[in-house]
Amino acid sequence: MTVLAFALSVVLLLITTLHVYWGIGGIWPGTDTKSCARAVVGFRGVDEMPSSLASFAVAACLALATLWPLALESVFASPFPKQGLAATALLIGLVFLGRGIVGFTPWWRRLAPEQPFARLDQRLYSPLCLLIGLGFAILAITEFPA
Repeated sequence: MTVLAFALSVVLLLITTLHVYWGIGGIWPGTDTKSCARAVVGFRGVDEMPSSLASFAVAACLALATLWPLALESVFASPFPKQGLAATALLIGLVFLGRGIVGFTPWWRRLAPEQPFARLDQRLYSPLCLLIGLGFAILAITEFPA
């Protein structure tokens, strides 16, 4: 399970880095603020990226999630009991699974129809959330102390 923990952490670290990049004004994968917002936010009529504070808040949450699988695998010392780490990992997994599932619903398509976000969401963002959620769930279940 250590390989799964490291894989989850690497993927989440990359996503965290992207949110920090957007928080400091980055515009990739767009060519300007509007095209970036249409690619990564996707809500109807979006023409600007979320605030730096919002991007940094998401990055902070993702950074914590990045550490969780490693803590669960005892890669570093944690003040939390293994049972609490496993339960929290399961909750993190459920959040990602929920986001992944929602991305395929008609409700979400109506809420976030902008292109290229809608296409990227169905091909990349939502499936990635499902995989991350599944990884956390597997890790939590297999690492839950007896």
